[in-house]
Amino acid sequence: MAESSIVLITGGNTGLGYESVKALYASSQAHTILMGSRSLAKATDAIAKLQAEVPGSKSAIVPIQIDIEDDKSIEKAFQKVKSKYGRIDTLVNNAGSTFDSIMLTDPSPSGIRATFNKAYSLNVTSSQVMTHIFAPLLIASSDPRLLFVTSGISSLERNSSDENSNFVRGPPPKGWPKPPVPSQIGYRTSKVALNMIMLEWKKTFKVDGVKVFGISPGFLATNLGGMGPEFLKNMGAADPSIGGHFIRDVVEGKRDEGHGKVINKDGVMPW
Repeated sequence: MAESSIVLITGGNTGLGYESVKALYASSQAHTILMGSRSLAKATDAIAKLQAEVPGSKSAIVPIQIDIEDDKSIEKAFQKVKSKYGRIDTLVNNAGSTFDSIMLTDPSPSGIRATFNKAYSLNVTSSQVMTHIFAPLLIASSDPRLLFVTSGISSLERNSSDENSNFVRGPPPKGWPKPPVPSQIGYRTSKVALNMIMLEWKKTFKVDGVKVFGISPGFLATNLGGMGPEFLKNMGAADPSIGGHFIRDVVEGKRDEGHGKVINKDGVMPW
């Protein structure tokens, strides 16, 4: 009997993280899924809900407390995983959010700083620290994969086109000051930076056999930024299970041709 793979997913108790755990739990392949969550109680509740939705799984789900903005929390989780398993086969850097609503309500310099600092701290710096600390456990795997959940709106090529600009009501009027627009600029630029981090880890792990991916899951009806699934559905967002199935395919080696790229369910996303 094949040994189950060990998959750690940050932010695994909600949204895309939850759907990724669920897809892996429902897989015909066996996995030990470490559901990372800032709250163990929330992880435990999410696991109970998931197990009721997917009975008879070959896999196991283990809650693990981890706040990726807290280095002590990451170190504690690392030591726990190291002592129990000695490796991880896949790290999914999923935890992240958008804070652009701050800038919409407070377009002053302090609002701009708060938006960007929060986005980069969570989406960029914390993913880098998380990967740095857990790197030894990835290298210990015989078939390791490292995933960074990015976004389709991080594509410079797409955003350079007027047709794909994020001014949902057209460009702002001439003159200054410009009225605030929901462009998600803080979130978008943090995900562009995350794409560069993915490329750097590809180079860093080149001789260690770690396959590294940027994951563009698509526009999904999660609770990103507290906007709520229903609000995003009304804007055309798809069911988040689509992203979960996509991440499962990457974890299970079905998208290895996209190693070192940002990929979506249809192929390689333009830079």
